[in-house]
Amino acid sequence: MTQPTTRVLAVLELLQGCGRISGPELARRIGVDGRTLRRYIAMLEELGVPILAERGRYGAYMLVPGFKLPPLMFNDDEALALSVGLVAARGLGLAEAAPAVASAQAKLARVTPERLKRQLHAIAGTVRVDLAHASDAPHSNEALIALTAAAQAQQRVHLHYTTPQHQRSERDVDPYGLAWRAGAWYVVGWCHLRHDLRSFRLDRVGAVQALAAHFERPAGFDPLEQLAFSLATLPRSVAIEVLLHTDLKTARNAFSLAFGLFEPVAGGVLLRSSADDLDWFARQLARLPFGFEVRTPARLRSALKRHAARLLQLAGGG
Repeated sequence: MTQPTTRVLAVLELLQGCGRISGPELARRIGVDGRTLRRYIAMLEELGVPILAERGRYGAYMLVPGFKLPPLMFNDDEALALSVGLVAARGLGLAEAAPAVASAQAKLARVTPERLKRQLHAIAGTVRVDLAHASDAPHSNEALIALTAAAQAQQRVHLHYTTPQHQRSERDVDPYGLAWRAGAWYVVGWCHLRHDLRSFRLDRVGAVQALAAHFERPAGFDPLEQLAFSLATLPRSVAIEVLLHTDLKTARNAFSLAFGLFEPVAGGVLLRSSADDLDWFARQLARLPFGFEVRTPARLRSALKRHAARLLQLAGGG
């Protein structure tokens, strides 16, 4: 669905859900100027939607009384789940998310009873979902839609990509799947330029062109798991092995997704990682609520001792 069409539908849903709404407020909710809003109103009227327009300083738009769209039906749990999901959707970095979210929220408000409607308004007005470390650059809906469609159809694509070092390249990719992590969308798949699995941030992807070639996705492929693996195994200067005295679930919850690789072993969980700054790594270990044993390197044990000495000095000074 194109962006103007999405916004026109959002106008219709807001009119249906709000009853009476001023032109400036409607334009603000959709994210357009007054002239564009009037054009959308005219498009709805051409489609046979009866709209009343009150002129003047306090004018507003409303649907002709009695005109109703067929409602969708949700139970209480479904409506609440959708409302929280829409709050989260605002943080997913999609350039055209705002009008789509406004339209969906209006649909929910239209089909829910007054008691539940108050709860939905409370969620929309008070709940914020912390999707930490969001990317400053907006993600393109077009790239996301094109790549998800290609992944579903198992169809190869040709894409333009800019590396973090600002080097531009073109490559053919078999998109196995997409994943969201730390404020960014990634497409994960087989890169025919590098002949290996690669992950590409969508805010660095330019044009996407579907090719005639098709591929077969590996059975059980998990794009988020592969993304975590690729980030955790980025080459750094010092290889690290630490035995964590806990279970696998607790170990994974204690670290970020890209911190390292975790393997259950006798006595706990073996963490394999790497770092350029051992003092930083020592600080991450020092905050753990469970015990651990540094296997390699010896320099990490020294970094932990230095960190412990600083903490003791600070405690003594307090």
